[in-house]
Amino acid sequence: PGFEEDVININVGGLRRRLSSSALSKFPDTRLGRLLSCDSEESILQLCDDYDVSAREFYFDRNPGFFLYVLHFYQTGKLHVMEELCVFSFCQEIEYWGINEFFLDSCCSYRYHERKLESRHHNWDEESEVSSVDTSPDEISDINHDLLRYSTLRCGNLRKRLWLTMENPGYSIPSKLFSFVSISVVLVSIATMCIHSMPEYQEVDENGNVLDEPVLHKLEYFCISWFTFEVSSRLLLSPNPRKFFKHPLNLIDIVSVLPFYFTLLVDVTMGSDSELGNLGKVVQVFRLMRIFRVLKLARHSTGLRSLGATLKHSYREVGILLLYLAVGVSVFSGVAYTAEKEEDVGFDTIPACWWWGTVSMTTVGYGDVVPVTVAGKLAASGCILGGILVVALPITIIFNKFSHFYRKQKALEAAVRNSGKKD
Repeated sequence: PGFEEDVININVGGLRRRLSSSALSKFPDTRLGRLLSCDSEESILQLCDDYDVSAREFYFDRNPGFFLYVLHFYQTGKLHVMEELCVFSFCQEIEYWGINEFFLDSCCSYRYHERKLESRHHNWDEESEVSSVDTSPDEISDINHDLLRYSTLRCGNLRKRLWLTMENPGYSIPSKLFSFVSISVVLVSIATMCIHSMPEYQEVDENGNVLDEPVLHKLEYFCISWFTFEVSSRLLLSPNPRKFFKHPLNLIDIVSVLPFYFTLLVDVTMGSDSELGNLGKVVQVFRLMRIFRVLKLARHSTGLRSLGATLKHSYREVGILLLYLAVGVSVFSGVAYTAEKEEDVGFDTIPACWWWGTVSMTTVGYGDVVPVTVAGKLAASGCILGGILVVALPITIIFNKFSHFYRKQKALEAAVRNSGKKD
């Protein structure tokens, strides 16, 4: 009682200042303004940490640097942003002192709200990655849990070491040698398939059917034998067979060998392709699926695995990119059709212009269909420039996600190596 006529002392983290009751009474809803109306010890201690009645001094365990801004607020009625303080910490401080954001001066209000929105956008961007990068500890825990399964299996220690040797290229010297052999076989298989498509390496029988060159045929059988051994060994050594069939890299291994056995089964049971009709075309498609063996390199490349994870979790950016391209192709195709429909240069219909619009928007530019009128060339220029901008927009976001996933893959590989070596 009697504070209204006196000057009170405020001590904030060792910083002592004197404030008149008249300055505090202008803002009765703030913490210090409410202090004037206290009439008991309990009500005073609800607003401050401690007080000294004889010295009329009140203690607050808060940031003394920020209190200078609070003091300036009571003197001028305007609040300014403290640059060196986090925007959310600043918000908490003014909330503690009971000062509303409405009192922010015009010179700081826009900057304060801009920083607050930037922080929210930053948090949203981190959440948009579906917590993929932040789940590394959980995945490491899952790996360790799978490794513990070997302790309950027969010859568990040997099976675990063999599995780590085949699964992690950096686990040991034998694992590096195994990885090198596996990569070499994949490259030989791809080279064999490419060479077989060349006419000079093809043989024709008396019925006109194309036969495999003997050496290439033997190499193909060797590669398939290795791939079969590899996927079978991984399945037998896997600590969790259910997870084995859910892993994308294991599915790639299975898909890389199935076409060979399917075509072999068809050839043995039903004859050559020429006798099969439409089924022969299906067999040819399965043979062409051998090109997917190149995806087996992802097992031995951290960069390829990171690229796959980036594409998987960048569906928003990729979807926006495709949407922009679709809108641009539709608009510029319509403009090109209007300008070139009288000319016999391939712009006969709007659907026919979509091919030209797609090629131009993606800056490929085959040149098979080109405008000849001035209006058509202006539309083509806008299409090309728009395509450059549209393609460049999401690249930075995708690259940042790739960096995150690359670091995550490195951390997982290191965790697997360390887990195996500790055991």
